[in-house]
Amino acid sequence: MNKKKTISLVAHDNRKKDLIDWCLTHKKILSKHQLCATGTTGRLLEEKLGVKIKRYLSGPIGGDFQLGSSIVEGDIDMLIFFWDPLESMAHDPDIKALLRIATLYNVPMACNQSSADYFINSSLMNGNYQRKLSVLKSYKQNRSTFNP
Repeated sequence: MNKKKTISLVAHDNRKKDLIDWCLTHKKILSKHQLCATGTTGRLLEEKLGVKIKRYLSGPIGGDFQLGSSIVEGDIDMLIFFWDPLESMAHDPDIKALLRIATLYNVPMACNQSSADYFINSSLMNGNYQRKLSVLKSYKQNRSTFNP
């Protein structure tokens, strides 16, 4: 990860206001980084923060998959996802896939305000960081030696 991080911001409907408020609180830090978000969240953040947000589709219509693909391509350094743990979503399998990909590629993930606060205030935000991809490498090695 470079000094300037690409941070993905995602929020379920019931948590959008919380994410917007959090971003407003940390606008000075966030504005130093590249920001991206899914659908409505991206539009609302752009309006409220007054900064450019790379916008993907809405989560339920492919945005979660687009974010996952960007993680695989190495284009996203951090995922901040204010999700609603008490609300069942029609696209729950998509969300699970996004979280699985972020975990596999060892992308730092904050799924609530407390963890997002720790991330944004970490000394690692201001410098380079080399993520280890041991789980992914191990999987690839095991798959390449597998002969049915």
